[in-house]
Amino acid sequence: MNCAVIFGGTGFIGTFFARHLVEEKGFDKVYLYDHESLSSKHFSFRKDMLASYPSIQEIHGDVRQPIDWIPAEKITLIANFAAVHREPGHEGHEYYQTNLLGAENVCDWADKVNCQKIIFSSSIAPYGPSEDERNESSLPVPTTAYGGSKLAAEKIHQIWQAKDFDNRQLVIVRPGVVFGPGEGGNVSRLIKAVRNRYFFYTGNQKTRKAGVYVKELCHAMCWVLDSEKSKTDKVTLFNMTMNPGPSIEEYVETIAKVVGIKARVPKVPVSLLLVASYIIDLFARPLGIDHPFSPVRIKKLTRSNNILPTYLCVNGYKYRYTLEEALIDWKNDCPEEWS
Repeated sequence: MNCAVIFGGTGFIGTFFARHLVEEKGFDKVYLYDHESLSSKHFSFRKDMLASYPSIQEIHGDVRQPIDWIPAEKITLIANFAAVHREPGHEGHEYYQTNLLGAENVCDWADKVNCQKIIFSSSIAPYGPSEDERNESSLPVPTTAYGGSKLAAEKIHQIWQAKDFDNRQLVIVRPGVVFGPGEGGNVSRLIKAVRNRYFFYTGNQKTRKAGVYVKELCHAMCWVLDSEKSKTDKVTLFNMTMNPGPSIEEYVETIAKVVGIKARVPKVPVSLLLVASYIIDLFARPLGIDHPFSPVRIKKLTRSNNILPTYLCVNGYKYRYTLEEALIDWKNDCPEEWS
């Protein structure tokens, strides 16, 4: 009997991974351990998506606290996706509080239930910003609290594995921007901006943004976990992004094609857009108004995340989706996010 626990399970990646484990890997039971419920009005798509899966069950809990809950079944896989991750959106200490304490408590719980396999979702943020290509052998140089906390959390999981090196298996994935139905993040905002024609180029057409479709990520994590090389190496760290990561222009033109419009994108100097974003933010922030013109997001649009999935390429991973196929699949699953 295969049973899994996904910490951060009601999140975007967690819900898709739960369905993947049941549908494609034949898991008998999957627990979603999270402090947020799928009943939240923000999670309606995720709740509907899992409504027909009685073997997927929610458990309310906070990974920042010691985990006392013990399931009746033997747990054969733990996936730790619990994290504070949105930038901007949190104070620096919040990233460390959740991402480090969460890693420690999840690893302690793995000891308690004697689970020998963990998948940990890190990020490309530990690499830090750079126009240079980065792969798994590149030196991490995090420049944000999020990136620093994720790198430290990786080490916590590696310490857990080293305590029983011969028997424990750890997979660490560093995904780029993960997009798909119900995501509500950067690519969702880009789709809306392109569709409503308020997206501007700022000299960033060729800027590469490492990204991956959420269903591709789920497939790749299991592929790496099940591979003979991973079983032999015991600790596997891999980047997860399309190969190569699409440029901003490729994202925009592909979105326009899927929407069925012609991409006519104005070019605006980044300095002008930044000034405008600061003015908008000045008035919106005190009122608690969320808007797509955050200065932090504008700056991120001009910086490349040129991350290469070298491990997957060297070991023969075959992608299921191109960028266009991923966006079409997303539109078919959740057309209201494209209308």
